[in-house]
Order: sequence, then structure tokens, then C-alpha cells
Amino acid sequence: MDIPRIFNITESAHRIHNPFTPGKLATLGAALRLEPGTRVLDLASGSGEMLCTWARDHGIVGTGIDLSQLYTDQARLRAQELGVADRVEFTHGDAAGFVSDEKAGVAACVGASWIGGGVAGTIALLAQSLRPGGIILIGEPYWRTLPPTEAVASGCLAGSISDFLLLPGLVASFGQLGYDVVEMVLADQDSWDRYEAAKWLTMRRWLEANPDDELAEEVRARLSSEPERYAACTREYLGWGVFALMAR
Repeated sequence: MDIPRIFNITESAHRIHNPFTPGKLATLGAALRLEPGTRVLDLASGSGEMLCTWARDHGIVGTGIDLSQLYTDQARLRAQELGVADRVEFTHGDAAGFVSDEKAGVAACVGASWIGGGVAGTIALLAQSLRPGGIILIGEPYWRTLPPTEAVASGCLAGSISDFLLLPGLVASFGQLGYDVVEMVLADQDSWDRYEAAKWLTMRRWLEANPDDELAEEVRARLSSEPERYAACTREYLGWGVFALMAR
């Protein structure tokens, strides 16, 4: 049980597996006004940077679940590095359908709403682990401007233009599900660069070290095409943000 190996290769050097910088992550933690002892559940927790830095900076406690063994191991090492291994724990497992026995003050899925079959299903899943009055965090893409053609949408790795909403529509959709949007922190083009462009050096170094690997051809193809695709499509048209929701 693990994520496809290609993602363990391309994002192996990432601490944050979405278009946030450490500064954006810190801004989100401060915006939520986290109090010491707040329990945070992070489904699809990646390499654990959110839980680990918030434990250090705000004194939260928490649990992360992620399907990647590599990222889970990196999260545990990060917790030790920041001196918070007694406050946060990480489990290698499938976050889809996971419900915590201990209710959380913050329940998060930041960039992996496939675990609940989409935004609505993931919010419903997170709500099952949330204490009354708690906050749900959901990280989602949206169109900064509508792509002019379906080909451009495909270049943004969308199945079609209809896959994503413009920001006002995405925000409105949370209200339609019965939630108030109480905070949001959005990626910008620079933070997108740090997420996407960092993969390119990782892929180049990996290719130099593993020229005969069975995935070398796929990694080479990605390295050859991704910079242009990203610059032409994702960087110009696709936004991403984390939205804090409270049930009405």
C-alpha cells in the first residue's frame, strides 16, 4: 500500500506537497488562532510539515495519516528534528474513510479531496472526526481565470474546464454545503513555483543517480516537458488555497 512511485521520486525533496511555502503555512497557522493543546487531524499529511511546525509554533497536538511510506518516514524524522515527536504522530495508511476516535479541534485534508470522492465527500468525512465548534481545513484548486480552451485546461492537469470553479464559485460552494468560510490562505505564483519547479532539480539529480531504473524514461519525459507545460498553463490559470470552514 503506497502512492505511485513516480510521486515518491518527483517530490522526495519536498517538505510541503502542495503550492504553499513555509511562510504561507505559518500564515495559515496564525490565522486559525490555534491554542496550545488543540488537537489537529491531518488526512493525507504528506511529510508532516504542517503538524510539526504548528506543534513547535503553537503547541498543538496531532495525528497525520498518509499513504506514502516515504513521506510518513520523513514526517517522523521532521518531528524529531523539531523536538515535537511527543506531540504529533504519523501513521502510514489510507486516509480514505478514516475517522478518529478522538475528536479534533481542527480536521484537515489539504490537497487530497480524492480521499472522500471530492470536496463534499471529504468535508463530510472530516466532520466525523471534528468536535462541535471545530474547524475543517480543505485545500483545493480553482481557476484564477477560465482557460480559453480545453487543451489549456488539460495542460493544467484538469480533465476539463468544468473540473474546477472560479474562486467566487468555490467559496459559494462551501456555503451551499452548510459551512461558513471563516479564513482562507491562497497560493500565489511564487509559491506555485516553489512547489512545481523544485521537482525539476529533484528529477534531474535522480536521473543522474538512476539512469537504468525502470522509471528513468518516464522521469526524463516529465523533466523535458513539465517546465514548459507549467509555465504556459498551470502558472497562469490555476489557483490553489486552503479554506477554513465552520458548520452553520
